[in-house]
Amino acid sequence: MAAQGNPDVVDDRPRKRIRTGLKCKATNPTQHTGAPRLFAPFRALGIITNHIPFYLQTRSHKGATDGPRIHIITCLGKSWALWEGGKMTLLFVGPEATDPLSCVVIDGDAVWAASGVHAIKYIRGKEVCRAANPLGTTLASISLFGSQLLALTKDGTRMLIWDISSDGPSFSTNIHFDIGFTAVLLLHPATYLNKVLVASREGNMQLWNIRTQTCVHTFSNSKLLTIEEPSDSTAPSYPITALTQSPAIDVVGIGFASGEISVYDIRADERLMKMYMKGGGIRALSFRSDGHQVLASASSLGHLALWDLNSGGRLLHLVRGAHDGAITSAEWVCGQPVLVTSGEDNSIKQWLFDSPTAAPRLLKFRAGHHSPPHLIRYYGEDGKQLLTASADRSLRYTSVVRDSRSFEMSQGSFARKAATLSKSLSSLKFPPVISIAHSTTRSKDWDDVLTAHTDEPFVRSWSVPNKRLGKHTWNYAETSKRKAPSGSVKCVCVTACGNFGIAGSSTGEIHMWNLQSGIKRRTFKIGPCAQATTEQTDMSKSRESGNCITGLDTDTLNRVVVASTSNGKIYARSLFLNREIRIYPSLQFFDFHSAKLEHNLVFSTSVLSISLHHNSGLLAVVCGDMMVRIVDIDTRRVVRELVCGSKGQVLDIAFSPDSRWMVATSRDSIIRTFDIPTGRLIDAFRVPSTATSIAFSPTGDFLATAHVDSVGIFLWANRAQFADVAFRTVAEQDVAEVNMPPVQGENEDETLEALTALTMEDEPVDVFSTPSQLDGDLVTLTLLPRSRWQALLNLDVIQQRNKPKEPPKKPEQAPFFLPTLSAVEHRFGIDQKQTENTKKTRLDKAMATSKSIFHKKLAELQKKGRSDDDLFDYIKSLSPAAIDIELRSLVTLSHHRQFLHALKRRLLSHKDFEAVQTLENVFLRLHGDVLIENAELRSELEELLELQKKESERILALLSSSLGTLAFVRDTM
Repeated sequence: MAAQGNPDVVDDRPRKRIRTGLKCKATNPTQHTGAPRLFAPFRALGIITNHIPFYLQTRSHKGATDGPRIHIITCLGKSWALWEGGKMTLLFVGPEATDPLSCVVIDGDAVWAASGVHAIKYIRGKEVCRAANPLGTTLASISLFGSQLLALTKDGTRMLIWDISSDGPSFSTNIHFDIGFTAVLLLHPATYLNKVLVASREGNMQLWNIRTQTCVHTFSNSKLLTIEEPSDSTAPSYPITALTQSPAIDVVGIGFASGEISVYDIRADERLMKMYMKGGGIRALSFRSDGHQVLASASSLGHLALWDLNSGGRLLHLVRGAHDGAITSAEWVCGQPVLVTSGEDNSIKQWLFDSPTAAPRLLKFRAGHHSPPHLIRYYGEDGKQLLTASADRSLRYTSVVRDSRSFEMSQGSFARKAATLSKSLSSLKFPPVISIAHSTTRSKDWDDVLTAHTDEPFVRSWSVPNKRLGKHTWNYAETSKRKAPSGSVKCVCVTACGNFGIAGSSTGEIHMWNLQSGIKRRTFKIGPCAQATTEQTDMSKSRESGNCITGLDTDTLNRVVVASTSNGKIYARSLFLNREIRIYPSLQFFDFHSAKLEHNLVFSTSVLSISLHHNSGLLAVVCGDMMVRIVDIDTRRVVRELVCGSKGQVLDIAFSPDSRWMVATSRDSIIRTFDIPTGRLIDAFRVPSTATSIAFSPTGDFLATAHVDSVGIFLWANRAQFADVAFRTVAEQDVAEVNMPPVQGENEDETLEALTALTMEDEPVDVFSTPSQLDGDLVTLTLLPRSRWQALLNLDVIQQRNKPKEPPKKPEQAPFFLPTLSAVEHRFGIDQKQTENTKKTRLDKAMATSKSIFHKKLAELQKKGRSDDDLFDYIKSLSPAAIDIELRSLVTLSHHRQFLHALKRRLLSHKDFEAVQTLENVFLRLHGDVLIENAELRSELEELLELQKKESERILALLSSSLGTLAFVRDTM
């Protein structure tokens, strides 16, 4: 084929790059605005909880028939979230603190949170006061004890106490622990007055009286723990990791990092029973409070165990993989057979026990990714949902509008298989997704999503409406030739019609299947490289290696399939010798119906991925030289080359819905926005962590990003949707440092103010405004419709045509009481209308002597240095009938002279040419007899005539020249 024999090679010479040496205003490069120009931080999605334990509050109201209300507060990093436990709906999110939160508790309507050296109090989501640590050390945990607030420092050496009974907290006590005792947990035993139980990292406990500041008793680890100590005396003991109060007075539950559990009587200083949980240390303990003696324990491996205390601590049930990470907190709902757990897998779950001996079943939950997502794409055309993939082997549907609508796509039931193999559910899931493609055109009829997975030869289909895995799984190993490596699937594509799915593998194979039937329809064969075609090589005996497909896409009308290949090698045998030929990266264009290779566009650098904007036909090619090249799939040429810095590889790109912008993220943690028509960098901002994937909303209102160190999806509001934003070139040294969007703003008013204030603070230096006239030698028209001036010329004819045959008669109004005349017949006596008063009022006299705006602007034109733009702008704003009245009002010779002078000035300025001709025609027709009779206006008329002839000849010459040039071009083509 011709395309194979003579491929286009893209060299390193740029076609349109950014002007790096653009001169701007004198500004300090180190002074950043602190906010990007085009995108404002909006909110974060998919963050449920972290490793900090939650706090559960149960409220009972008198006369309530639906049971007690459950409120759960979880930590989100620097903020907290309040959930309603009945339906697990998010009530609101608190404001962000300066430091990450280490503990949260609820006191009635107030929320206390430990952040850094402060304990902050919130009421209805607003900070009301805070207690500061006078020692300046970080607070690890806090606990409410009546009117006192207790806190442990992070180093475990001190316990601080504040009095919170007054309006503001006041520091009262500082308790210092002995050397060798590192406090980690705090518990107030039920019915113990002014006493708290403190657990240590060394495995022992102390009972303190906070009023007298004395240690009442010390519980040695030899009584609490029975596991043999390490032989090395210097090795630390097993620390206490969980401490909880039981329904029985004086009895507490103690969990150790070794996995041992002790039910201990602190009054008698003896252990009542012990249990041991294999597989990680104990992270949480909770006693059931609805009459059944059951203890729930959670391990650091995500297992949940239930122990029967009436049988001496017998294991009732073990739920393996209850969470995909360590369970950080577990607590029974008071008086109900419901257990609430949360873990480091970014989830909170409710477990229901149908009977005392039945295994728990999952009742309700809220979850998100427990590993940072690395691939996000908008699903649908309304911009309200996202498809996200993460290293946790899950594919999730994330709602932008409401968190409760988000869910994980089901991969099937692995519960029985996991129990048989004694493995966690997450280990049986599919490998992480590396490519996603979808089309919602036929989503109600069959599967609408395709995915490729890490190091797997499978292509899987999904159904978003059904929330599960689809019915088709295609295996590349079955379609490969014998003794040929099958490779792994690298990229997938779904056609715009939703009928076909295409996938490319690491061995250079491209196959297309029908999504409805699952039948293979077509195979696209990658063409040889430029070196292989130009030399006499026996390609039939060649062996390919590493010709990997890095990107696939199709146009909207299913005419072209575009595939990108990466670097590789071909081991071929020529006529003279065996040699190794290198394959250069290329873009290959195939005919969709015949699978024939039509064009081969070769690049001199590696091609990492491609992205096609279907409406415009622009294809963005991410290259290994930190550049993004824009290719027009119609002309199949590179039209733009965009430089994405010099310090980091481009990770992902996204087009705006109108294809005017292209947003790119790279390893240097900078998100850049390019204006494609001009090829300029118009926005760049640096985020604290690198964005691995980005997606632009189909409606253009939000930019979604995923980052390497966060499990959430972050939304950035598009400023251009809310205000007029002027674009100018941004230099690399003017990159702004921007914080990540919060989970939710402090209140709605501040959010609305932030959106309404999205205007540019600094005035742009290179904003172009269209001048009133491009050049003084050019003729400028008014840009008004032609009918405006045609109506003015033929106004008499229009008025005569629209004149009514007879004037309308106003009906006479009869009085309310009609007088009658004395006669045989009934007749009414109606008086004739009184003649109207014809006396002129003062207002009429004042109006007769006043001047109109037209006359005032005409008179001001005679002043030296005055421009005639105001006069003609006013004339252009009037209707044809109003212009005719103003021209008829010019009754004096001075008015005539002024108007003739105005016409001459406008002709000399070469502006509003057709308006001047129309006004001149109407003026001479109305006042021609007066101008002829008065000789003093003769000189003005002669000057106007000479100027009119000169301008007409010049315009005719320009038109003749233009027509000649146009005819020449037409004949040559």
